[in-house]
Amino acid sequence: MTDVLYRWPAAAEFSRRIPKDKFYGRGTTNAAVKDRFVEEVARITWAYKLATATINLPDSENVPEIQILEVTAKVEDVSDQVLAAIDKAIPSPILFEIVRDHNGRRETRLVAAHKQLGHGAPKISRYFTTGWLPPDAERERLPTSITLPDLYSALLTSLTDVQVQSGEDMEDIADRLRTVSKLERQIKTLEHKLRTEKQLNRRIELNRTLKTARAELDKQR
Repeated sequence: MTDVLYRWPAAAEFSRRIPKDKFYGRGTTNAAVKDRFVEEVARITWAYKLATATINLPDSENVPEIQILEVTAKVEDVSDQVLAAIDKAIPSPILFEIVRDHNGRRETRLVAAHKQLGHGAPKISRYFTTGWLPPDAERERLPTSITLPDLYSALLTSLTDVQVQSGEDMEDIADRLRTVSKLERQIKTLEHKLRTEKQLNRRIELNRTLKTARAELDKQR
């Protein structure tokens, strides 16, 4: 993961505010998520649209456009449940800039999940994020890319702990991210068991399993 914000192209600026009830007013969002929208979100702005027409990169069926949404928080943060509801309602990949006022200072974090489009509802991975960055944080140029899918892969992997391997496409990376998430959960469980286990032979077995899982995690990254 790299703590980075990007300098989005001026040609891609969209700057349209979206009413929150667009995402919970159609009866498809449960009451708990609606409550989170009301409690957590001050406003949602469709800030940029990265598309063939705006940045001159070829698109694909899976990445027709990349949307940049600015979500201004009422509170300290915006939950993944809110982001997922927005993600499921918009049929293209999204990167979110979450903006908050923290002790009188504006802070921003960049967050996204891998979104796999297809028939029916999109499949969304867990969310990956930068840390909170101050208003004077330097914004970097977009990664050099020859297509929108390449750009999406580069933007998303910059938020993760994995390195893109030669010949990988976004689906390969998404599969590896799922494996990484599964291993991280397994390691956390094993570490907890190891802290509480009293029997020596069982501790030895847990240590062996934990070492194997950590080695596999390093390999996947």
